[in-house]
Amino acid sequence: MGKILGIDLGTTNSVMAVWDGREPRLIASEQGTRLTPSVVAFGANGDVFVGEVARRQAVANARCTIFSAKRFVGQQFDAVAADRESVPYNVVAGDRGQALIEVGSTRYSPEEISAHVLRELKRSAEAFLGEPVDGAVITVPAYFNDAQRTATKEAGRLAGLDVRRIINEPTAAALAYGLDKDREKLVAVYDFGGGTFDVSILSVGEDVIEVISTHGDTHLGGDDIDARIVSWLLENFQAEKGIHVNGDAAAHQRLREAAQAAKIDLSSRTSTDINLPFLASDERGPQHLQISMTRARLEEMMSDLVDRTLASCVQALSDAGRQTTDIDEVVLVGGSSRIPLVQRRVSAFFRKEPRRTVNPDEVVALGAAVQAGVLSGEIKGLVLLDVTSLSLGVETHDGHTAVVIPRNTTIPTESMRTFTTAADGQTSVEVHVVQGESETARTNDSLGRFDLDGIKAQAAGVPQIDVTFAIDLNGMVKVSARDRATGRSQTVSVSARTAVASEPKLGGAKARAEMGDPPAHFTAQTPAQPEAPSHASSHASSHAPAHAASHAPSHAPAHAASQAPSHAPAHAPAHGTAHGTAHGTAHDGRDSSLPSAADATLQEAERLLGQVRDSIAATDKADLERNAQALRALMGNDSQGEEIERMRLSLRQVTTRIKEAVLARRAR
Repeated sequence: MGKILGIDLGTTNSVMAVWDGREPRLIASEQGTRLTPSVVAFGANGDVFVGEVARRQAVANARCTIFSAKRFVGQQFDAVAADRESVPYNVVAGDRGQALIEVGSTRYSPEEISAHVLRELKRSAEAFLGEPVDGAVITVPAYFNDAQRTATKEAGRLAGLDVRRIINEPTAAALAYGLDKDREKLVAVYDFGGGTFDVSILSVGEDVIEVISTHGDTHLGGDDIDARIVSWLLENFQAEKGIHVNGDAAAHQRLREAAQAAKIDLSSRTSTDINLPFLASDERGPQHLQISMTRARLEEMMSDLVDRTLASCVQALSDAGRQTTDIDEVVLVGGSSRIPLVQRRVSAFFRKEPRRTVNPDEVVALGAAVQAGVLSGEIKGLVLLDVTSLSLGVETHDGHTAVVIPRNTTIPTESMRTFTTAADGQTSVEVHVVQGESETARTNDSLGRFDLDGIKAQAAGVPQIDVTFAIDLNGMVKVSARDRATGRSQTVSVSARTAVASEPKLGGAKARAEMGDPPAHFTAQTPAQPEAPSHASSHASSHAPAHAASHAPSHAPAHAASQAPSHAPAHAPAHGTAHGTAHGTAHDGRDSSLPSAADATLQEAERLLGQVRDSIAATDKADLERNAQALRALMGNDSQGEEIERMRLSLRQVTTRIKEAVLARRAR
């Protein structure tokens, strides 16, 4: 079995590391550098260049040199308008509206570009280690949505890697930072990279690393600072020379490289000179750009970008229920965190100096290697509890979002919400899955739609349709819908803007991957008194968001009322007209109609859970691992059909209890 590589697949640079049996070790590229530029270039004769060699020829081959592809991974064309304007190569819309990169007459998905970078890292690692590399742990920004995570995993597959885990970049940094910690600390990881920003609040201890909250912006990074500098240079050049060079791809690339160099220089100097000879020419002859830039000028033009990062810090602390004074350590990650203004503002915000013992360019890859060591079995007893960074839900008839799984829920997790029709004779519903924090569904990310057909035609409000969301350890989503009366069900794995449907279990459901069809209407309901997060479902009566297509005989807009889960946000607004009084109460996820086989499975899970807790109390790691594996195998067993699948609603409760037991042992 080959090594598992830890990879920080960055917007600007990528870094790789491996667990060597004692500690994570960085791997240099074949050029001898630890940072590999995330740049891919296509030559006229079909050659593909990756890394430093691609970056060096960017000016001469600007239209065919691709950088910052990470900003387009898993994205829709319409969502990246600003990013498209900042690159010299062509970004076009695909058949499904996805962002594609056009080089000559060929179109590439952003994940194909990323695959070239990953393939180069794999090749360099194998040459360095002298053995095969077949697995990888790849890091992504914490605020990446499901489509972006799935696309990143696809990039790994295209590169010939078995992507064993996708983990958040701040979480990976905490893994590297917390490896030698012997007491619990509350840590803020501030990750300001080339294309994205994330902040996470984590509890880091001897054997448990728990993410409490995370927040971020996938369109905020060093690239935005570079763009500000480029705009300033263009304005000055135009004012002095009267020449526009916006349409010159080679000139734009030279300006971008000069902006990056100036930004780096101004981290250690108070001023720098920018000299670009022969930037343009006119009837007067060649025209050169010569200008001096001060640190004060840079800080003035980027101050609002830093403000945006601190706004995310405020939100992350609020979500965690913490104050700045509660934070024990601040860890800076990402190249942009080296900028003096960023360091000063972060220090002032958290009221403490950030730790400077970690290299912000390398710590994420080191943490990925730690996770690789856990997966390979070389590291024992380390527990990582991560969260989903974005809320998941469905759209309603009035365009609102009904949240099924709130952000910052510990993963893996499942949650169910029950819907009912609101049109007499309705026999089909369409579920529109969205991800994001906006109450308006159209401003959230649309992950996919699928239909559930064959619902028994009944009066409005009678059918009950259970919609279940599941998020795995990689943060990727699976959604299923089941009509209780007929047993018809449909499950889809949401994947990079395309809903990839499984075969319907009872032959009646139709999955639809097309994203362009406008949804019909359906209505959700929120409980009056929401409770703490759990797998319990509550059955209330006032409308909140969710989405279903109507196939009622009258062709009137269809509606489905939902019975919201007990962890729905307390402030969730009610929308539409109430269908009447509540017709149920919160329950613990166990349905009294479940067959005895499912009850027996729960009893077995409870027995194994008890053994797991005993193993933790006795600090018997071998016994703990054996019992935990048995428990996972039990909860993943499909042999008993749908009854067992419904039992997976208890998995989050099991995970929570294990976590409590670990924390209790550590407290003792």
